[in-house]
Amino acid sequence: MNRRLETVRLRNLELLIDEAGSAVQLARIAGTNSSYLSQIRHRMPTQSGKPRRIGDDLAEKLERGMGKPEGWMDEPHGSAHLQTASRGSDGPGRHPLISWVQAREWPQIAKTYVPHPEDEQFPCPVECSHESYVLRVRGVSMEPKFHDGELIFVDPKIPPAHGKYVVVRLDDSSEATFKQFIVEGDALYLKALNPDWPTPIIEIDSDTTICGAVIFKGETLLTDRPV
Repeated sequence: MNRRLETVRLRNLELLIDEAGSAVQLARIAGTNSSYLSQIRHRMPTQSGKPRRIGDDLAEKLERGMGKPEGWMDEPHGSAHLQTASRGSDGPGRHPLISWVQAREWPQIAKTYVPHPEDEQFPCPVECSHESYVLRVRGVSMEPKFHDGELIFVDPKIPPAHGKYVVVRLDDSSEATFKQFIVEGDALYLKALNPDWPTPIIEIDSDTTICGAVIFKGETLLTDRPV
């Protein structure tokens, strides 16, 4: 399978998950395993070290289960394909500073999001997709690398990989959270960098959704703070 087709199928998988309501529900409809879908979404490696892919058999199951025409998985559809195949084509742009509650639902919000004149927006110092967004770090769970008040730029089009920092949605929380992505064998974990954090590592299950990978961090200098 060529890289372009692999990328298209992964993005279409996300569209089907949104349409079905969850990865678990999509797996039920398509007659496949939700754990396997999670492994594909998170690009978990096979024994040969290559990331798991959506093969032809699974693509056909997904198409049939969701009532899509044959070959639907192999063609770009909708806003999930906004010129992200070539990362440098998006230009500098400006990206909104959103809340952690908004980050949890950003894939849906981004489709119709129109910035208010008073909304804070920032140009990303590195190449990123149009749907990238900015969050302000809260708390100390990711110290000493990330500090309270710093800004992080998050690109929802970059797949998670071992060691990356990711924003995730947990179904039992009203807000997104931010941790390091860890792959150990067939298991996936989220790790807090602060060694004193009470729950430094949690395992990712099928109810966890990756909302994007952190691509840049910085901080703003507020004039009302003492120097």
